[in-house]
Amino acid sequence: MQKRFMAIWFRHLLTDGLTRRRQELKDLPFVLASPVKNRIIIVAASAAAEKEGAFTGMAVADARAAVSELMVIDALPDQAAVLLRLIGLGCIRYTPSVALDLPDGLLLDISGCAHLWGGEREYLKEIVLKLRAAGFDARAAIADTPGTAWAVARFALRRPIIASGGQAAAIATLPPAALRPKPEILENLHKLGFNQISPLLAIKSQILRRRFGQSLLLRIDQALGHTEEYLQFLVPPVPFTERLPSLEPIRTVPGIEIAIEKLLEMLCSRLQAEGLGIRKAILKCHRIDGRKVQVGITTTKGSHSVSHLLRLFKLQIDKIEPALGIELFVLEARRTEEMETVQEQLWSESKGLGDTSLAELLDRIAGKVGDAAIQRFLPAEHHWPELSVKLAGSLTEQPKTAWPELPRPIRLLSTPEKIEVMALVPDHPPKLFVHKRKRHTIAKADGPERIGREWWQDSGEHRDYYVVEDTEGQRYWVFRSGHYDGSDATWYLHGYFA
Repeated sequence: MQKRFMAIWFRHLLTDGLTRRRQELKDLPFVLASPVKNRIIIVAASAAAEKEGAFTGMAVADARAAVSELMVIDALPDQAAVLLRLIGLGCIRYTPSVALDLPDGLLLDISGCAHLWGGEREYLKEIVLKLRAAGFDARAAIADTPGTAWAVARFALRRPIIASGGQAAAIATLPPAALRPKPEILENLHKLGFNQISPLLAIKSQILRRRFGQSLLLRIDQALGHTEEYLQFLVPPVPFTERLPSLEPIRTVPGIEIAIEKLLEMLCSRLQAEGLGIRKAILKCHRIDGRKVQVGITTTKGSHSVSHLLRLFKLQIDKIEPALGIELFVLEARRTEEMETVQEQLWSESKGLGDTSLAELLDRIAGKVGDAAIQRFLPAEHHWPELSVKLAGSLTEQPKTAWPELPRPIRLLSTPEKIEVMALVPDHPPKLFVHKRKRHTIAKADGPERIGREWWQDSGEHRDYYVVEDTEGQRYWVFRSGHYDGSDATWYLHGYFA
C-alpha cells in the first residue's frame, strides 16, 4: 500500500487558542510575550496585530510603538504543545497515526484512510473545515512523504494534494526554508543566493554534504522519499471502562446491585493501581429491546472505595427501568483525579476538608438532593464583587488569592437590584430606600467603600458601597453607581448581612 501523509499547519496557533476561550479578544490586536535575555519578546501575534505591524520575534517595546492599542498577554510554558496534543487527539477519528509537529503543526499518516471519506480531496476538505469551524486558521497538504506535505502546507499557494511520486516537482519552486534546515544552514543558503530548492536538487550529494553538512542532505532525501522519516505518534489515553455481559436478562434490583458491585471491583482495582480516584462515573444499561438507560454519580473527592461508590449508585437504581431485562452493563469513569496515599496515624487529628468521611458524607447528601445543592466557593481576582468568587473544582482545591478582609455580606446577589433612595446630601449614605415596595428607614450607615472597574476589561462607572442598618435591625449592602452629577443618582441593593 502506498504511503500517504498529511501535514496540518496552524497559523497563529496560540492566538487562535486564546480566541476560542476569550471571545472579547477575537478582533483585537494582541500578542503573547515571554522574557528572553532581559527583553520581552513576542512569541505569537494575532492576525489583527500582524496587520498593524507586530510580529513574532519583535520586542514588545517596539511593537507598542507600532500598535497604539496593543494588548500583551504572558505566554504560558508549553502552551503550544498542550493545545496541539488536544487537537491531535481529536484528529484520531480520521487516522490512528497522528504525530505532533511542534510548535505549530501536526503530521498524519493517512495511508488507507482517505477512501472512507470519498477520496483525498474530500478527506482534506473535511478536516480543514472542521478545524476552521472550531476557530483555528489551518492549512493542510497531502503527499507521499511528511517532508513534502510539510513544505506544501506552509509555502505552496495552490494544489495542496501532491500526486504520488511528484515530490520533486512539488518542492522545486519553494524557498529553501521548506526543507526545514537548521537556522545557520538556511542563513548560508540565502547568502549564497539559493532562493528556490530546484538548484539544490541539481547539485551532487557529495558537494552538498561537504558544503552544508549531512543534515541538509537528510532533509532533501526525506522530502523526496529516498530516506524514511520516523514519526512519534500520539497514544490516546486508555479509557477507564469495564463491561459486564449477563447470561440471562437482569430485571431485579438485587441483580443490578450485584452487577454494579462487580464492575466497581474491576474498575477500582485499576484506578487504585494508578493512584487515581473516581470523580464522575456513568453506568450504562443495555436492554434486550435495544434501548439504553444510564445513571451517573459524582464525588466531592476522588475515591476508589467500592463500598462508598456502591452506596452512591444504590441511590440511583430507582431511576433504572430494566423493562424486559438488561443484557449488558458498562461502567465508565468519565472523570478521575490523582489521590494521595493516606498514612495511618497513631493519634487522632482533625483533617478538615481532607477528611475522607466528610467527602463521603457530602457525596451521599448530593446523591439525594442533587449536585447543585452543595457548592464550595473560592476567591477570584476581580474587583467587581459578583465576579470575585468562583466555584471550586474539588474539595481540596486551594485558593490562589486571599479572601478580602473588608466586610462582605453573607448573601450576595448575582445581579444587583435597583432601589429608590432618599439621601440628605447626594454624596451621603441614604436615609431610606424602597425595595420591592417595602420602605426601609436607615438607622446606621458605614462607608463609602469605592470599588472601581477593571479598566483592562471594560469601561464604566465606579461604585460607592455602604453598609446600612434599618430600624428593624436588618443590615444591607447598597451602592451608588458613579458620581452624583446633579441628576438623580442610581442606587442598587447588592447583598444581605446576617
